[in-house]
Amino acid sequence: MIQKIPADDRHYSEMDWLKTYWLFSFSNYFDPDNVQFGNLRVFNDDWIQEHSGFPYHPHSEMEIVTIVMSGELSHKDTMGNDITIGPGEIQRMSAGTGIRHSEKNEGDEPVTLYQIWFLPNEKGLTPDYEQKRFNLESFRNTLKPVVSNKDDEGALDISANTTIYRTRFDAGEQFDFTIDEGRGVFVYVTEGELDINGTTFSAKDQARVSEEEKITIKVNRESQFIFIDVEMMG
Repeated sequence: MIQKIPADDRHYSEMDWLKTYWLFSFSNYFDPDNVQFGNLRVFNDDWIQEHSGFPYHPHSEMEIVTIVMSGELSHKDTMGNDITIGPGEIQRMSAGTGIRHSEKNEGDEPVTLYQIWFLPNEKGLTPDYEQKRFNLESFRNTLKPVVSNKDDEGALDISANTTIYRTRFDAGEQFDFTIDEGRGVFVYVTEGELDINGTTFSAKDQARVSEEEKITIKVNRESQFIFIDVEMMG
Protein backbone atom coordinates (compact mmCIF):
# COMPACT_ATOMS: atom_id res chain seq x y z
CA MET A 1 0.00 0.00 0.00
CA ILE A 2 1.27 3.45 -0.92
CA GLN A 3 -0.44 6.26 0.98
CA LYS A 4 0.03 9.70 -0.55
CA ILE A 5 -0.36 12.69 1.76
CA PRO A 6 -0.34 15.92 -0.29
CA ALA A 7 1.53 18.98 0.90
CA ASP A 8 -1.73 20.82 1.63
CA ASP A 9 -2.77 18.12 4.12
CA ARG A 10 0.16 18.77 6.48
CA HIS A 11 -0.70 20.44 9.80
CA TYR A 12 0.55 24.04 9.83
CA SER A 13 1.45 26.01 12.95
CA GLU A 14 2.88 29.51 13.23
CA MET A 15 4.16 31.85 15.90
CA ASP A 16 6.18 35.07 15.76
CA TRP A 17 9.50 33.36 15.02
CA LEU A 18 8.53 29.85 13.86
CA LYS A 19 6.63 28.51 10.88
CA THR A 20 6.27 24.74 10.92
CA TYR A 21 4.51 21.84 9.29
CA TRP A 22 3.92 18.85 11.56
CA LEU A 23 3.60 15.64 9.59
CA PHE A 24 2.51 13.69 12.69
CA SER A 25 0.64 14.56 15.88
CA PHE A 26 2.78 16.98 17.85
CA SER A 27 2.35 19.53 20.64
CA ASN A 28 -1.25 20.81 20.56
CA TYR A 29 -2.03 18.98 17.30
CA PHE A 30 -3.46 15.51 17.90
CA ASP A 31 -4.97 13.16 15.35
CA PRO A 32 -5.44 9.58 16.59
CA ASP A 33 -5.06 8.36 13.00
CA ASN A 34 -1.77 10.23 12.53
CA VAL A 35 0.41 9.56 15.57
CA GLN A 36 3.30 7.71 13.93
CA PHE A 37 4.39 5.56 11.01
CA GLY A 38 6.15 2.51 12.34
CA ASN A 39 8.84 3.71 14.75
CA LEU A 40 8.87 7.16 13.08
CA ARG A 41 7.13 9.38 15.62
CA VAL A 42 7.83 13.00 14.59
CA PHE A 43 8.74 14.75 11.34
CA ASN A 44 8.63 18.56 11.56
CA ASP A 45 9.46 20.86 8.64
CA ASP A 46 10.58 24.04 10.46
CA TRP A 47 11.39 27.62 9.44
CA ILE A 48 13.08 29.63 12.22
CA GLN A 49 13.35 33.40 12.02
CA GLU A 50 16.74 35.04 12.47
CA HIS A 51 17.81 35.79 16.07
CA SER A 52 15.12 33.46 17.44
CA GLY A 53 14.66 29.84 18.38
CA PHE A 54 13.76 27.22 20.93
CA PRO A 55 14.86 27.96 24.53
CA TYR A 56 16.09 25.17 26.80
CA HIS A 57 13.51 22.37 26.95
CA PRO A 58 13.56 18.70 28.00
CA HIS A 59 13.43 15.42 26.06
CA SER A 60 13.60 11.80 27.12
CA GLU A 61 13.26 8.31 25.64
CA MET A 62 13.51 9.46 22.02
CA GLU A 63 16.06 9.32 19.20
CA ILE A 64 16.18 12.80 17.63
CA VAL A 65 17.71 13.66 14.25
CA THR A 66 18.09 17.22 12.92
CA ILE A 67 18.82 17.93 9.25
CA VAL A 68 19.56 21.58 8.46
CA MET A 69 18.62 22.51 4.89
CA SER A 70 19.62 26.19 4.93
CA GLY A 71 21.13 28.64 7.40
CA GLU A 72 22.95 27.72 10.61
CA LEU A 73 21.47 26.41 13.86
CA SER A 74 23.19 26.89 17.23
CA HIS A 75 22.78 23.96 19.62
CA LYS A 76 23.49 23.83 23.35
CA ASP A 77 22.63 21.00 25.74
CA THR A 78 23.15 19.66 29.24
CA MET A 79 25.72 17.16 27.90
CA GLY A 80 28.08 20.12 27.40
CA ASN A 81 27.71 20.48 23.62
CA ASP A 82 27.83 24.03 22.25
CA ILE A 83 28.05 23.82 18.46
CA THR A 84 26.60 25.00 15.16
CA ILE A 85 24.85 22.85 12.54
CA GLY A 86 24.78 23.92 8.88
CA PRO A 87 23.63 22.54 5.50
CA GLY A 88 25.08 19.12 4.82
CA GLU A 89 25.42 18.38 8.53
CA ILE A 90 23.33 15.83 10.41
CA GLN A 91 22.81 15.81 14.18
CA ARG A 92 21.74 12.70 16.08
CA MET A 93 20.82 12.96 19.75
CA SER A 94 19.75 10.10 22.02
CA ALA A 95 17.61 11.71 24.71
CA GLY A 96 17.59 8.50 26.77
CA THR A 97 17.03 9.08 30.48
CA GLY A 98 16.72 12.82 29.91
CA ILE A 99 18.43 15.88 28.46
CA ARG A 100 17.72 19.58 28.03
CA HIS A 101 18.77 21.57 25.00
CA SER A 102 18.21 24.77 23.06
CA GLU A 103 18.16 25.42 19.31
CA LYS A 104 18.70 29.00 18.17
CA ASN A 105 19.12 30.81 14.90
CA GLU A 106 21.71 33.42 15.83
CA GLY A 107 22.34 34.46 12.22
CA ASP A 108 20.85 37.13 9.98
CA GLU A 109 18.97 34.73 7.68
CA PRO A 110 16.16 32.22 8.39
CA VAL A 111 17.02 28.59 9.12
CA THR A 112 15.09 25.73 7.54
CA LEU A 113 15.41 22.26 8.98
CA TYR A 114 13.79 18.88 9.42
CA GLN A 115 13.47 17.48 12.93
CA ILE A 116 12.84 13.73 12.94
CA TRP A 117 12.15 11.59 16.02
CA PHE A 118 12.13 7.81 16.39
CA LEU A 119 11.05 5.50 19.19
CA PRO A 120 14.22 3.93 20.65
CA ASN A 121 14.95 0.22 20.65
CA GLU A 122 15.13 0.28 24.45
CA LYS A 123 14.48 2.71 27.26
CA GLY A 124 16.91 3.95 29.88
CA LEU A 125 19.78 4.72 27.52
CA THR A 126 22.51 7.13 28.55
CA PRO A 127 22.03 10.43 26.68
CA ASP A 128 24.37 10.71 23.71
CA TYR A 129 25.20 13.13 20.88
CA GLU A 130 26.80 12.83 17.47
CA GLN A 131 27.16 15.19 14.50
CA LYS A 132 28.70 14.84 11.05
CA ARG A 133 29.15 16.90 7.89
CA PHE A 134 28.40 15.22 4.56
CA ASN A 135 29.47 16.37 1.10
CA LEU A 136 26.25 17.47 -0.62
CA GLU A 137 27.45 15.92 -3.89
CA SER A 138 27.61 12.53 -2.16
CA PHE A 139 23.78 12.53 -2.26
CA ARG A 140 23.73 12.73 -6.08
CA ASN A 141 21.85 9.87 -7.83
CA THR A 142 22.10 7.50 -4.88
CA LEU A 143 20.45 6.65 -1.59
CA LYS A 144 23.10 7.94 0.79
CA PRO A 145 22.67 6.55 4.35
CA VAL A 146 23.29 9.36 6.83
CA VAL A 147 21.78 7.82 9.99
CA SER A 148 21.43 4.09 10.56
CA ASN A 149 21.46 1.28 13.11
CA LYS A 150 22.97 -1.11 10.53
CA ASP A 151 26.62 -0.06 10.67
CA ASP A 152 26.36 1.63 7.27
CA GLU A 153 29.78 3.05 6.51
CA GLY A 154 29.91 6.75 7.23
CA ALA A 155 26.40 7.00 8.72
CA LEU A 156 25.69 8.25 12.22
CA ASP A 157 24.63 5.46 14.56
CA ILE A 158 21.14 5.46 16.07
CA SER A 159 19.45 3.35 18.75
CA ALA A 160 16.33 2.80 16.63
CA ASN A 161 15.67 0.26 13.88
CA THR A 162 15.81 2.73 11.01
CA THR A 163 17.95 4.15 8.23
CA ILE A 164 17.65 7.73 6.93
CA TYR A 165 18.90 8.38 3.40
CA ARG A 166 19.54 11.75 1.78
CA THR A 167 19.24 12.04 -1.98
CA ARG A 168 19.46 14.37 -4.95
CA PHE A 169 18.45 12.66 -8.20
CA ASP A 170 18.70 14.01 -11.73
CA ALA A 171 15.65 13.99 -14.00
CA GLY A 172 15.20 10.66 -15.76
CA GLU A 173 16.88 8.56 -13.07
CA GLN A 174 15.08 5.45 -11.83
CA PHE A 175 15.80 2.89 -9.11
CA ASP A 176 14.19 0.00 -7.23
CA PHE A 177 14.17 -0.51 -3.47
CA THR A 178 13.39 -3.88 -1.87
CA ILE A 179 11.43 -3.65 1.39
CA ASP A 180 12.15 -6.37 3.93
CA GLU A 181 9.36 -8.09 5.82
CA GLY A 182 8.13 -6.01 8.76
CA ARG A 183 9.55 -2.82 7.25
CA GLY A 184 8.05 0.27 5.63
CA VAL A 185 9.29 3.30 3.71
CA PHE A 186 8.61 6.99 4.34
CA VAL A 187 9.47 9.57 1.67
CA TYR A 188 9.31 13.36 2.05
CA VAL A 189 9.92 15.33 -1.13
CA THR A 190 11.91 18.53 -0.62
CA GLU A 191 11.86 19.63 -4.24
CA GLY A 192 11.10 18.25 -7.69
CA GLU A 193 8.71 15.52 -8.80
CA LEU A 194 8.90 11.73 -8.79
CA ASP A 195 6.72 8.65 -9.23
CA ILE A 196 6.57 5.81 -6.72
CA ASN A 197 5.03 2.72 -8.33
CA GLY A 198 3.21 5.03 -10.72
CA THR A 199 1.89 7.54 -8.14
CA THR A 200 3.22 11.07 -8.58
CA PHE A 201 4.66 13.08 -5.68
CA SER A 202 5.67 16.74 -5.81
CA ALA A 203 7.44 19.10 -3.40
CA LYS A 204 6.35 18.65 0.24
CA ASP A 205 4.20 15.59 -0.54
CA GLN A 206 4.89 12.51 1.53
CA ALA A 207 4.61 8.79 0.85
CA ARG A 208 3.98 6.17 3.50
CA VAL A 209 4.65 2.72 2.04
CA SER A 210 3.66 -0.47 3.86
CA GLU A 211 2.97 -4.10 2.91
CA GLU A 212 4.96 -3.77 -0.30
CA GLU A 213 7.89 -5.99 -1.29
CA LYS A 214 9.46 -3.52 -3.70
CA ILE A 215 9.00 0.02 -4.94
CA THR A 216 10.22 1.63 -8.14
CA ILE A 217 11.02 5.34 -8.03
CA LYS A 218 11.16 7.27 -11.31
CA VAL A 219 12.42 10.86 -11.13
CA ASN A 220 10.45 13.19 -13.42
CA ARG A 221 12.30 16.40 -12.51
CA GLU A 222 15.52 16.92 -10.57
CA SER A 223 14.47 16.00 -7.05
CA GLN A 224 15.68 16.08 -3.49
CA PHE A 225 13.96 13.96 -0.89
CA ILE A 226 14.36 12.32 2.51
CA PHE A 227 13.96 8.53 2.28
CA ILE A 228 13.49 6.58 5.54
CA ASP A 229 13.41 2.80 6.04
CA VAL A 230 11.33 2.25 9.20
CA GLU A 231 10.41 -0.65 11.43
CA MET A 232 6.66 -1.26 11.32
CA MET A 233 5.32 -1.90 14.81
CA GLY A 234 2.35 -3.74 16.32
